Amino acid sequence: MLTDAEDLIPYSFDGTAALKHKPACVAFPASTEEVASCVKLAAEHRVPIVTRGSGTGLSGGSVPLDGCLVLCLVKLDQIIEVDARNLTIRAQCGVITKEIDDAAAKHGLFYPPDPGSMKISTIGGNVAENSGGLRGLKYGVTRDYVMGMTVVLADGSIATLGNKCVKDVAGYSLKDLFIGSEGTLGIITEVLLKLLPRPAARRTMLAMYDSMEAAAETVSAIIAARIIPCTLEFLDRMTLRCVEDYAKIGLPDVEALLLMETDGHPAAVEDEAARMLDIAKQNGAREVKMAADEAESARLASARRNAFSALARVKPTTILEDVTVPRSELAKMVKFINDTAAKHRLLIGTFGHMGDGNLHPTFLTNEKDHEEMHRIELALEEIVQETIALGGTVTGEHGVGLAKKAFLKQQFGEASYALLHLVKKALDPNALLNPGKIFD
Repeated sequence: MLTDAEDLIPYSFDGTAALKHKPACVAFPASTEEVASCVKLAAEHRVPIVTRGSGTGLSGGSVPLDGCLVLCLVKLDQIIEVDARNLTIRAQCGVITKEIDDAAAKHGLFYPPDPGSMKISTIGGNVAENSGGLRGLKYGVTRDYVMGMTVVLADGSIATLGNKCVKDVAGYSLKDLFIGSEGTLGIITEVLLKLLPRPAARRTMLAMYDSMEAAAETVSAIIAARIIPCTLEFLDRMTLRCVEDYAKIGLPDVEALLLMETDGHPAAVEDEAARMLDIAKQNGAREVKMAADEAESARLASARRNAFSALARVKPTTILEDVTVPRSELAKMVKFINDTAAKHRLLIGTFGHMGDGNLHPTFLTNEKDHEEMHRIELALEEIVQETIALGGTVTGEHGVGLAKKAFLKQQFGEASYALLHLVKKALDPNALLNPGKIFD
């Protein structure tokens, strides 16, 4: 247990810029039972609880309240079972996400969700935020792989939800309530995840463009050709410049870059890769490149995976945002972001998952510059309003937390928004679990 002011500092913030509050104390339970004991004690004294993993969240979901108890779950870090016969893995919530896939790989299996923070984020945090990743277009998000979980409820009782059965329609799907609930309904301590057979082959390609519209048209044409790549990512000019300066990959100075990957049976992969390159050329790609081997694939893929790190070097504060629009509206949305940056005199680099419409406009700033931070607030509000107007969502994978809750009611509408409150009140009547997140 940590209580000294200096020791509490690392637990007063997460990966979200400009948000910080100091908790009263931090506890490190090492089992589900210890979590339950902490929750019972906190409930008895009406002390709010904020759950934390590695603290990589980007919406303020694990930022504590002043005077709260932080439950840091990194000691629940055991992989309990890999069941190759049933294609499942059972793990405690504090296991690092990449370790899930590494454990599966030893059995020729595959855990597809790959958030950018997978080398440091915990699987419990991924489930609580319903994290996405680069492979989301083909393989979906975390929700699509959760078969069961153990969760500590607001009164300290322990519930086991779901099982290894591929089919199970008994009662309400209660586990789905907790996926993406951001610690506001219960504390996930153990997860049961679905695995897939590991793809036998993979091809990685880059396509470079002189216009974002051409890149967007390529994405539409690939989907229309009934090809579903495992990765279909893009970077704009500013992001490309930063990545090249950071990683020295040898990227050209173009308006947009697409990273395309296909995986599966070797024959199908070769066919899809060739067709995707042809489609890119037909839709105005200035240059296309296919990786010759695994080493070059990793080097080309690093252009996208290094995007956030590269942008973060430009200014003291990096604000990574997260909006999603229908794929047909991508080019319009990217242009709106660029126009908004110019209007408010801001540096914004944009990259993201073009295959599923998820954009990451990234503000490069200094949080000590209060006048510029105000302009960022205005720009973000305009970007979110345009996102909703185009039929999009205020968050595709980062969650609502503190950062996006002001916009949620507008997206949901009155009745749906009221339903959120009803669920929260039913499961956490005293509002002690991560209060103030998602809604007030």
